[in-house]
Amino acid sequence: MSRLPDLRRDDLTAAGQAVWDLIVRTRGSHVVTDAGTLSGPFNAFVHAPDAGGPLASLGAALRFGSSIERRLTEVAVITVASHWRAEFEWSAHARIAREAGVPDAVVDAIGRGEEPPFSAADERIVYAATRELVTTGQLADASYGAVRGLLGDTGTVEFVALCGYYSLVSFVLNAFAVPLPPGVPPMWPGHREG
Repeated sequence: MSRLPDLRRDDLTAAGQAVWDLIVRTRGSHVVTDAGTLSGPFNAFVHAPDAGGPLASLGAALRFGSSIERRLTEVAVITVASHWRAEFEWSAHARIAREAGVPDAVVDAIGRGEEPPFSAADERIVYAATRELVTTGQLADASYGAVRGLLGDTGTVEFVALCGYYSLVSFVLNAFAVPLPPGVPPMWPGHREG
């Protein structure tokens, strides 16, 4: 059970309803649960609309307006999710990564914390740079050069922002103990202390 009470749209202030509408408009109605609440980090976003609105806009821009190919975006997202053991983020984005063309063996290895068997050099570059960012908060010159060579200046800014945004989402999910959807098994059983 989440540490935050689940809110329905009718429970919210006008500012909260505006954030709700933005989330549903940019992510789709599937983020609304059968109980009429928002899934994932989005319930937290509507609890604090002044922060949640900009976060929802940033997330939409990074996922849907970025110059980075979706397959590479998802490699970065699942790498961040795996590092922080963010179950909800992992469950959503491992599926999306597979749909975007990331091989099952790569997704599975990232989830287990093992070196993935990459056949695509661009995926290897994104994975290595993401791991470096989430573990050190920095990119060495060689890593930066590899990412910039792959994504260009604009894409590199988007990539760093993407890693930071999904780390923040991981913190929200983990700090508020956001549960997995019903019937979805955890990737890391017993990881969360409670």
